[in-house]
Order: sequence, then C-alpha cells, then structure tokens
Amino acid sequence: MRLVIHLDRKNIEKIARTAEDRLLLAKIWDKINAGVTRNIPASSPFLSPRELEMSRYLFGEVPGLTAFGGYPDAERKMLCYLPDYLDADSLFGEDSPVVCLRARFFQGDSPTHRDFLGALMGAGVARETIGDICVGKGSCDFFATAEIAPYLLQNFTGAGRTKLHLSAVPLAEAAIGEPEVQVIRDTLASLRLDSVVAAGFRMGRGTAAEAIAAGKAAIDGLPCDKPDKPVAEGAKISLRGSGKIKLAKVNGQTKKGRISVELHRYV
Repeated sequence: MRLVIHLDRKNIEKIARTAEDRLLLAKIWDKINAGVTRNIPASSPFLSPRELEMSRYLFGEVPGLTAFGGYPDAERKMLCYLPDYLDADSLFGEDSPVVCLRARFFQGDSPTHRDFLGALMGAGVARETIGDICVGKGSCDFFATAEIAPYLLQNFTGAGRTKLHLSAVPLAEAAIGEPEVQVIRDTLASLRLDSVVAAGFRMGRGTAAEAIAAGKAAIDGLPCDKPDKPVAEGAKISLRGSGKIKLAKVNGQTKKGRISVELHRYV
C-alpha cells in the first residue's frame, strides 16, 4: 500500500513575490502534483537556484522529491518526483528527464558560454529547457530536457560563426571540466557583500553598493539587495551585467587588520 500524499496549492500565494513567480510555481505544482497523484515520475523545467528554493519551500518534505541537473554540482536543476518503485539512479537512465548533448567544434574556435546560450535562445528554445552549459576545448556539453533534445539534435548547428556537430552522450560520460577563472588576491576591511563585489569586479564600493541595492546581485543564486550582507567562504556571487565571482579563500587578517582573500572571477 503506497503512501498517500496531499499537497496544498494555496502556498503559492504565500511564496510568490511576482506574477512571474506565481505562474512558474503554478506550472511546477501542476506537474509534480500530477506525478504524486498518479504515482508516476514527474519533473519541472530547469530552475535557477532561487526558483528551486521557492519550489522546495512550496512542497516541503515530500517523499521522493529530489533536485537533478544531470550531474552532482549542477547550478540549474529540475525538481523531480520519483515514485517509491524508483530510486535516484533512475535519473541517469534512458528515461531520464535530462539529456546531455555534446557539441563538437573546430578547436581553433573559442565560443563562450554566452555564445552558446545566445545561439540556443536564437534557435527558438525556452531558457527553462536548458540546464548548465559546460564549454571545453573543442566541445561543449550542455543539458536539455528530454522533450527538446530531439529538436536540438536536428536544428542546433552553430553558435555564432562556429559550426557545431551535435550528439547525445550518456549522463555518466558528461565532460564538465573546470571553469576558467581569473584569480584576484586582495585585502578587505570586511566580508560585506559590497566589499567583496567591489574587489571581485574592480569597481568602487559605492558603485557596488548601488548595484546590489538595485537588485542586481545574487549569492549562490539567491537574490540579495543588502550591501552589508556577510559573505561566507566558498560563496558564488553574480552581478547582472558583470558576471560571476567566487570568494574562494579567506586567509585571515593582515598586520593592518584587514582580511586577506582570494577571489575567482569566471571568464
């Protein structure tokens, strides 16, 4: 006898901050609720860390609910419901809601993450159908929903001026690689968000504070508009229009009482 789970759709109104949030959460609720009711696998579109956090809060501790993006450290993930007759390993199988596509290209070319994302959006696919994009030398492995993958295999042939040859590869063989970073070593008066952003993006602290207060910053994918928010070692910070950095190391205080840090800026 399987466990009967009751979900409350009313929580959407408590969680959503915008009309877009409300529409997204309603869409996710419909998909997951259908899976729970019928006791079959179900999954959301790919979600940003903020969207995933909202979705988890919406459903609470539902047995069988897990986040999956194609590999363990994925940033963009689906919220998946697995009935009690399936385990997490099934997400890597032939019926996975996630497909890894490998785009091979001439190694002399150097398309960037932005080039691939722009080309994918230009191909007419929605952002929610695409997960992480991992660009390497001569190839790029990226993750897509099982529904959109056949279309991309037939139609996604280029990123900018770079010609692509696409194929599907098993999730277990995905080439993630290490992102290319610029290492920045600096000393800060504190680990406030505005101080870290100013050092990582080489801008004035006042400019950083204004950008944060305007809602352009996120810590580990979650929006933050408080310039004085403390930043923990290992946190990733994105600033809309500028890119992403990571507070890689906090090395302690200097003789002058400042904090020595190592920042990684993703290029």
